[in-house]
Order: sequence, then C-alpha cells, then structure tokens
Amino acid sequence: MEYYKRFTDKLLAERLQSSGAVLIEGTKGCGKTETAKHQSASDVRFDADEQVRIKMEIDPKSVLAGKTPRLLDEWQEYPQIWNYVRREVDERKEKGQFILTGSATPDDKAKRHSGVGRFSVLKMRPMSLFERGWSTGEVSLASLMKGEAPASETVSFDLGELAEKITLGGWPGLIGAGAAEGLRFTGDYMTLIAEVDISKTSDKRRDPYKVRRLLQSLGRNISTEASLAALSKDTGGSDNVLDDETIADYLSALERLMAVDNLPAWNTHIRSADMLRKSPKRHFADPSMAVGALGLSIDKLTADLNYFGLLFESLAVRDIKIYADADGGKVFHYRDSRGSEIDAVVEYADGTWGAFEIKLGIGAVDAAADSLLKFAEKIDTDRVKAPVALTVLTGNGFAYRRPDGVNVVPISTLTV
Repeated sequence: MEYYKRFTDKLLAERLQSSGAVLIEGTKGCGKTETAKHQSASDVRFDADEQVRIKMEIDPKSVLAGKTPRLLDEWQEYPQIWNYVRREVDERKEKGQFILTGSATPDDKAKRHSGVGRFSVLKMRPMSLFERGWSTGEVSLASLMKGEAPASETVSFDLGELAEKITLGGWPGLIGAGAAEGLRFTGDYMTLIAEVDISKTSDKRRDPYKVRRLLQSLGRNISTEASLAALSKDTGGSDNVLDDETIADYLSALERLMAVDNLPAWNTHIRSADMLRKSPKRHFADPSMAVGALGLSIDKLTADLNYFGLLFESLAVRDIKIYADADGGKVFHYRDSRGSEIDAVVEYADGTWGAFEIKLGIGAVDAAADSLLKFAEKIDTDRVKAPVALTVLTGNGFAYRRPDGVNVVPISTLTV
C-alpha cells in the first residue's frame, strides 16, 4: 500500500535527533502506526502480540530489545512500560531509541514518572486536505504568517463534492473510497467509541447509549461554544438523565481517546472594556466524526447549509492546526462579551499572530473582512504585536489580497 507523506514525518525525524524517545499521540486511525513504521527499525504491537503479555509478566525490559528506533505500538495497553522506557533511555544515553504510539492516554493506577528530558511528544491528526491530495498547496500558511500576499489559480467544486470530502475526512484508510464507504466507516467508528473504546480509558464503566447521545450532541454543536449545561440538556433529552458532572466525566474520557480536539479561547490585550470569553469551541478530531455520529448523508448535508457551514469551519480548523503544528504555531479562537468573534487565531512563540475567518461561500467575504479589520482595531498593540495577517478562508475562488489588506484564500489552496 502506498505511503502518503505526512507533515509529521519531518517533525518525527527532528525529534528522534533530539530525544531518547518520541511519543506520537492521536485518535485511532489517523495514521500514527504507519508514520512511525516508516522511520522505525523494529516494532512490537502491544495490542495484538500475545508474546507481549507474557514478556510483560516475566521480563518487561525484554520488550524493548530490538533495532532502534524501536516502535512500541499502542503502548498504553501496558502503561507500566513507560517507566521502563524512561530508565532505558537514561541507561543508553543515546537519541532516537524508541517511538511510542497511542490512541488513548492511559488512566493507570501505577505512577508514571515524568518523561521530561527523555520524551518528546507529537500530536498527530487525521490528514489535511493537502496531505490527502485535495489542496493545490499554492498558498503557504507560513508565508501568510510572514505577511506575504497570497496568489493562486481559481479552484471550485460543488457542495456535493465538498460534502463527500467532509464525509471521507482525513482517514488514511479511506483513500480511494467513496462517500458510501466513508459513511459506513465513520458510523462504525463512532459506535466503537461508544461501546468499546471509551470503557478502556479507565476502570469506570460508562453507558454506551449515553455516550452515543453525547457524541450526537457534540456533532450537532460542532464549531460552537456549547456549555456543559447545553450538552447535558441536549444529551439527556426530555428526562434530562445526565447531569453536568457526568457530562464532564464523559468528555474527559473522549479527550483521553483524543476523539475530541477542542479549540481553546485566545486571551489577549484589547483596548475596549469587552470581557473575553474563555469557553473552547467544540470540535472532533475530524469533522467526518460528526457526520458519523449523526448518521447523516450527502443529501442531508447539502440540504442544511447552516450546519454545512459549521462542518466546513471544523474542516478548516483541522487543517489550520495541522499546518500550524508543522511550523511551531498554536491555534485558538476569539470571542468577547459583545459577541465579536474570530474563528481562528494562529500564534507563534515569539508573539507573531494572525487571524482567520472561515466562510463557506465567497458571498460572505466582505462581512468577514470587515469583522477582521474591526477585531484588529481592538488589539492593544502597545502590549501585543499587530497581526501579520488577516485572512478569510473560503470554499471556492482564488487567493488574493484585497485593497484593505485582508487576504482571501480558498482552503483547497492552503498548505504549510
């Protein structure tokens, strides 16, 4: 099977040069194992190799014997291996010894010692449009963040085609598949989370029916700041059987599975007296998961353009996160007490930042550009750097810079 290059490839190679062990975390099916195998010299499957269980009972250290970098796939099945890896890295005093991959953060009872100085952690997400071959890559996020003006040829596709791309998502296993297969895949994926995977995050049993209802609620509220109370009411239905504490517990378990990938709020200095909102925006690791949770179809998606727009926003946020990660940036959203909001803010460690509005239709570009300009005026540039880029991300059209300085970029032209 052909290996599709990932932006994580370069990051992994760099981390192996600087750390004794690299931990790749990401939701199940996003491609962690294949990416790790591409750079490992030997591997062991903690979730599938029966010999591992025996070795872990008799001599856990023997599992680590093999050519390096040695891949320890789904290591969280035996969380105690963490400490053995840490000690082995200390003893060998060499870089690039181990790659650990995991689709869940273990809630083990045995204390895991800090991996500081031994482990480097990489967050891996499903494939971006560019990695999937669905973006021309004519516009670089890094270039935008240097203040460069974008340019591209015109790209266009109808709503049905975009709906199919959202349905298939960034799952490597769906490369070459059609919409029907994508719908089955995501439906089964969400069922397994509710009925199997979520119970593996700890010894605590969780009701699959309630988990499924919560997943559906998260799907309905994708790209919004839905509160615990709102999710509880939506999940519980007329009898409101789930309280906020239970919802919080279930959400924590989904975070441990890395099934949700919320967008935190950006806290910055503004000139106005508006209070900043701190609630995260709700997102799955991939927008296709919302489609699977709700059992939607291409026709249902294209019939509800308001909801379609929220899914498109989640798609764009996923890609911005992937591109920003590759260049050392972090992604946030902004909202204040007056309701002024910005869909995404990319910020680097040196304080360089840019703001992005995400609009499905090019007819909304003018209003989005106006929002970006008004937002930029609020920033106290005596305490924070001025934005290097104000950009509207769209579904169609071509990339250019408007006379007011706002960039317009179709998401299907974007890359790192």
